[in-house]
Amino acid sequence: MNPQQESDFDSGALKPYYGKLFPFADMFKWMSYGHDGKHPGCDQSYFGRREFSFTLKGDFYLRFQSYNNVLELENSIKDKCPLKIDIGPVYTVDPAKRHAYAQSDNSVFTPVERELIFDIDMTDYDDIRYCCKGADVCLDCWPLMTVAIKVIDTSLRDEFGFKHILWVYSGRRGVHCWVCDGKARRLTNEQRSAIAEYYRVYKGNENSHKKVSLTGGALHPFLATSYTNVLKDYFEKKLLTNQNLLATEERYEKILSMIPDESIASELRGRWQDNRRSTSAKEDINVVRWEQCKQLLQSGKHKAQGLRRCVEEIVFSYTYPRLDMEVSKHMNHLLKAPFCVHPKTGRVCVPIDPNRCDEFDPTTVPTLFQILEELNNEGLRADVNGAEWSGTSLGNAVRLFRSSFLEPLQKACKEEIERSYNLKLQQSKNSIGW
Repeated sequence: MNPQQESDFDSGALKPYYGKLFPFADMFKWMSYGHDGKHPGCDQSYFGRREFSFTLKGDFYLRFQSYNNVLELENSIKDKCPLKIDIGPVYTVDPAKRHAYAQSDNSVFTPVERELIFDIDMTDYDDIRYCCKGADVCLDCWPLMTVAIKVIDTSLRDEFGFKHILWVYSGRRGVHCWVCDGKARRLTNEQRSAIAEYYRVYKGNENSHKKVSLTGGALHPFLATSYTNVLKDYFEKKLLTNQNLLATEERYEKILSMIPDESIASELRGRWQDNRRSTSAKEDINVVRWEQCKQLLQSGKHKAQGLRRCVEEIVFSYTYPRLDMEVSKHMNHLLKAPFCVHPKTGRVCVPIDPNRCDEFDPTTVPTLFQILEELNNEGLRADVNGAEWSGTSLGNAVRLFRSSFLEPLQKACKEEIERSYNLKLQQSKNSIGW
């Protein structure tokens, strides 16, 4: 399969997209976290303290944009037609008025809330994928993103107890994760760093042969579960053959360099250089060679500590998620908003259902021009809520966003606001009674 082609993106096409299709109301409901003014316990200033940043045509960059309500946000985006919308943290004060506090204490203007975010980019896997390079992506390398979603999502839910997690296709070469639970939004930078480091296994660089080192008597339960439930199968059933990881000398030497015992590496090298094939011509050479490698490393005579983990280390090196650590560690980091249009591919940044991420195909994600053409063909047929996207390919993406993420999040946020409000009322009554 050929890598996805870059489109000749016309920023002028964004005007009808923002004018008729962008889900402003849904984005506002998300970013408000229940503080919509409909309950006496709401923080009326909450949404107005959120930073939005715009990239305009000509690489003109506007930071610290803020809005009091959805109408202000919608009017500003329609007027400016940004090529990209980035979302930042919630600050102590309105970020647009930050200069008024410039001479005062630094703590007056500081981030106080921000989703825990993860950015996973396919270019970080360029040393182990052979189908594409750089920004190109195809169905042979996309399973690397599927693995990342499965591993990180399961851990966030099962180990950290987070429930409100949004996965989004970046529009080109990777995925973004937004963890939106209240306890996640209020994490300190130190706590965010600790979580990011928890997921850090791949620590190599282009100059080091062994980029994953699994030490200790037993694998950490999280790593063991990830290996058994996700990594092993994806490596052996998809990546091994899709990427032809052992088909050529250059490629198998990369794997042999990860084996600390030179006698085993030499024995495998000898077999593979002689190009000894299986008796069955139907067997894939990558599968045959991998089985030979496993057999030698895991045989009874090679039970030394250094070799016991070698098979696992190879699998981790080729499949384990590679996070952009700095994005996750700092509260004030910006991240592209869902439903933006990527200017290089024209594809919309759509949500991904983590429960069905195996089915996600980045090459079929709707493009701006496809959606606008569908809109023209359908006419201005809106749904009961007046949404014109309902008859286009964008409809499924917005409906997924609402049903799997936004509606459960809103319910939880309103319950939290109600509990907090009732607690304050009770405390107030108790103090008066005293």
